[in-house]
Amino acid sequence: MNRNLTQLVENTRNYLGLLRKRPIEEVYAKLILGGEPGPQLPNYGDDAAVIPWKDGYLLLAADGMMTRLLIHEPYAAGKASVMVTVNDIYAMGGRPLAMVNVLASGDDAHRSKVIDGIRKGCEKLRVPMVGGHLHPDAPSDAPSLSVAILGHANKLLRSHLAAPADDLIFAADLNGQVGCHSVVSWDANSGKTPEELIHRLEALPIIAENGWAKACKDVSNAGLLGTLSIMMENSGRGAEIDLESVPCPPEMGLLDWMVSFQSFGFILSVKPDNSRPIIDLFRERHIHAAVVGKVTDTQRVTIKSEAESQTVFDFTTERITGITCPL
Repeated sequence: MNRNLTQLVENTRNYLGLLRKRPIEEVYAKLILGGEPGPQLPNYGDDAAVIPWKDGYLLLAADGMMTRLLIHEPYAAGKASVMVTVNDIYAMGGRPLAMVNVLASGDDAHRSKVIDGIRKGCEKLRVPMVGGHLHPDAPSDAPSLSVAILGHANKLLRSHLAAPADDLIFAADLNGQVGCHSVVSWDANSGKTPEELIHRLEALPIIAENGWAKACKDVSNAGLLGTLSIMMENSGRGAEIDLESVPCPPEMGLLDWMVSFQSFGFILSVKPDNSRPIIDLFRERHIHAAVVGKVTDTQRVTIKSEAESQTVFDFTTERITGITCPL
């Protein structure tokens, strides 16, 4: 038995970034499925709420920073709070409009580092922070930071629309470096100009507006394999992933790469006829992109390396978020 394959399955299933997704099911059931009706489209795991607006859609999302990152690396946490919410909007085919934040930090020096990080993130990704709320009396061992973002999309990429026989394309910027120390991460934003960062991200709304894909998720703290598995759970599908096809930076081994938080990493589910133009679009923007697998109707996510394969998740008997679109 391939020990690396077994280790990868164990790492993914037991990774904290994935395990912390499991309480979502109860919150989703009470507040989304059981909440008050509104103008929004049904949400089956999307990174942002979708509200029809004029000829397009408003996208509304929020994210919070991990406490250990905020305590130990406050500047990095401030920057990341902007990046993760901006990525959520682009992952759905949209473009950001503005952000607000809620910051709890009772230590002046700590708070200053967080704010400097937020400001840098806003400057790099060209999205204004237009307001927020501050708790200046929070205990030093319990800071918190959350950011909400508003965006707009002409056409959408969703989390739950992966279809059997689709290609799974992984797009990542391998021109980067190992990121912050509090979580396994890959920083492909530092050292790039705002123009370069926006040029990369603009690939996503272009893909949506051309109708080349319907499903996409950004690779966040669940890692590549975890994020891909969540997309399959949301879609009620399965996937077969070829590890030999996964673009990976030489500075990071595959085991760490598959669970790393990525500043630019996206998974798209694509009809095979559209794979070539999508890959070409990313490569024109200096992004590594490749077909790494196929969507199946088995509800099982499997990985293979050479002649061996193993199941990572079987959604006929288990859950991650518990959110699945009725088929």
